[in-house]
Amino acid sequence: MKKLAYLMIFALAVVGFNSCDNGDDPIDPGFQVDSENLQGTLAAGDNVTLDASVTYKLTGALIVEEGATLTIPAGTVIEATQTTSANPTVRYIAVAQGGKIYVNGTAGSPVVMTSEVKETESWGGLVVCGKAPTNKSDSGSAGAEVSGLSYGGDVANDNSGSITYLRLEYTGYKYTDEKEFNGLSCFGVGSGTTIDYVVSYKGGDDGIEFFGGTVNASHLVSVDSGDDGIDFADGWSGTGEYWVAINSAKSGIEGSNNGDNGAATPMTTATLNNLTIYGMGEKPFYFKEGAGVQTIDNIVLGGLAASKAQSFFYADASDANAAARIAAGDITITNVSFVGMAEGQSKAVDGLTFVENAGATGAGNGINKPSWMPDALNNVDGTNTVFGDAAVATIKLSGEITTDVELSATNNYILDGALIVANGGSLTIPAGTVLEASEPTEANSVVRYIAVAQGGKIFVNGTATEPVIMTSSVKATESWGGLVVCGKAPTNKSDSGTAGAEVSGLSYGGTVADDNSGSITYLRLEYTGYKYSDTKEFNGLSCFGVGSGTTIDYVVSYKGGDDGMEFFGGTVNASHLLSVESGDDGIDFADGWSGTGNYWFALNSAKSGIEGSNNGDNYGATNPMTDATITNITVYGMGEKPYYFKEGGGKQTIDNIVIGGLNAAKTQAQFYIDSSDTDAAARIAANEIVVTNARFIDMAAGQTKAVSGLSMTESDTATGAGNGKDKPSWLSDALNTIATGVTIF
Repeated sequence: MKKLAYLMIFALAVVGFNSCDNGDDPIDPGFQVDSENLQGTLAAGDNVTLDASVTYKLTGALIVEEGATLTIPAGTVIEATQTTSANPTVRYIAVAQGGKIYVNGTAGSPVVMTSEVKETESWGGLVVCGKAPTNKSDSGSAGAEVSGLSYGGDVANDNSGSITYLRLEYTGYKYTDEKEFNGLSCFGVGSGTTIDYVVSYKGGDDGIEFFGGTVNASHLVSVDSGDDGIDFADGWSGTGEYWVAINSAKSGIEGSNNGDNGAATPMTTATLNNLTIYGMGEKPFYFKEGAGVQTIDNIVLGGLAASKAQSFFYADASDANAAARIAAGDITITNVSFVGMAEGQSKAVDGLTFVENAGATGAGNGINKPSWMPDALNNVDGTNTVFGDAAVATIKLSGEITTDVELSATNNYILDGALIVANGGSLTIPAGTVLEASEPTEANSVVRYIAVAQGGKIFVNGTATEPVIMTSSVKATESWGGLVVCGKAPTNKSDSGTAGAEVSGLSYGGTVADDNSGSITYLRLEYTGYKYSDTKEFNGLSCFGVGSGTTIDYVVSYKGGDDGMEFFGGTVNASHLLSVESGDDGIDFADGWSGTGNYWFALNSAKSGIEGSNNGDNYGATNPMTDATITNITVYGMGEKPYYFKEGGGKQTIDNIVIGGLNAAKTQAQFYIDSSDTDAAARIAANEIVVTNARFIDMAAGQTKAVSGLSMTESDTATGAGNGKDKPSWLSDALNTIATGVTIF
């Protein structure tokens, strides 16, 4: 017991001696955090975790050296103070090679690094330096532009920590025009580092920049940068996904290889998927300083300043190394949607190949806030947001669709040429979408129309309250073509299977009776009928050999220059069709069409309301003969021949029809055939054209009900398309109201 007591007294004496030592070698207590004066150096062995309940005032440079760790929990706010004459030190945070930072924000509680002064260039930003390769000649010893810390090396999987859910505000402090901070600067950062959900808001230079390294980065947003949105260079070899750059003063994305040697290796090798670039001051996507190898997919790109007559995908004419990469096919671009192009602007520099897709979603929601952007990360303060009010993208459509393209009802679509859905391609148009044909110009005189080739598909997915609208900037008939669909179903044309559709030249017809060209529901076509000649002009909707696997329901043609709708052979059924004020016929079928029509309304056509033919070259053609079943029909207000059995007529079964209102000057039959049409007369004589439950209204003196011999029964209670000559109940208000606000009924 005495021995134990002696040892305890000795130990206490030693402790007391050390604690009172005031010599030259005191114990280092490590980095001391002062929330009101956050600055200094975290040295090796320092592992500092901040407190989310405290707002930290950054009063100088905060450096995390090799062997040190800085952890910033979710919800933490670090606010750079304003430089003063007493403390002019630039405020920034930097992580040296071998140091680690853990920014542990969450969707609901991001980390925020901001400034007391709510203006660009108010403080530096966040700088991270790693040991991954770069193509700078002094890699491994190069000093980072703004911190002077070394970066680069040969550790591709170097780990500098993790940065998730971070918003950087008002960064970009400028030493000189050549030396200024970005929001987030990554110098030689390795693939072991995580970068995800990072926002730069109103940075004075670039929002986010990668100087070499191998780090991958996803869900990046740069808004209102004073230079470029997102920049990579110096041999960066990584993958970027879900990047947004909006309203940068210069480029949206600037992708370089090396500013000293455009052909330097390791060459920049970037894989970029799901990008949105919008509202740039110049050169929206800039292949710079050799560019390197770039693979880009699913990008929405546009909104370049209207005064800039530049390419959206741009390279300097003098950049031979970038040109070499383009020529070698080292820069590939697929699924790109160009939006908001002004006159004089072009899509890409010469030689650059790309695949367009008007349905490209970019970072997820076109030019607007993507669904993956949480409100907490988007809300800067009580009045400002990173993404402001929803913007509307204007997208020009033309060319060939060979893949699956889906449009968005939130965009404005300008049809500035022929848009062809090729074999194997599909075009989906959601409810509420408006497509407007532009007026041809001397520089772009191509006829505007939409066509679906055999094997292609169109899905017009309008609804009663949100129909799809296809219209024209010029509100007059014949302003543009219309919609043409070509299928593989039988026709009785002698060249069936190879026949060129009248207005598109596309082949149509075949032996596939149940061919499927898609679905067209709740569509209004306005001001169609572009005329090449008196015998070659567009209808509103033209169906060439369209098969019964296709759906056509609730389609309106308004003020078309030729027919409202026409079926050239095929087997497709069609219901709830309305043709108003057509320059020729309301609804027309011919060439062996064998289908059912239900609830058709032809109102105020210049010529016939319905024109039903067999074959213009051989009235008696039987392979196959037109065989139409039409029920619930209204034909009213025609210029001549209200229901015209033409060019052999074919077989027709017609029930519940209201017909009348023929031009009072016309002393014609309501059901009409030409006296010289012996084949149509033969069909009537054989009772192959039958009309039941017909009600005749508003007939003028001298007009008759039907040609001689037609089998017909009348009914005073026939309702026609549903409500006699008035608006039928199935015509929704949205479908009834023209884009200009005028109502049909």
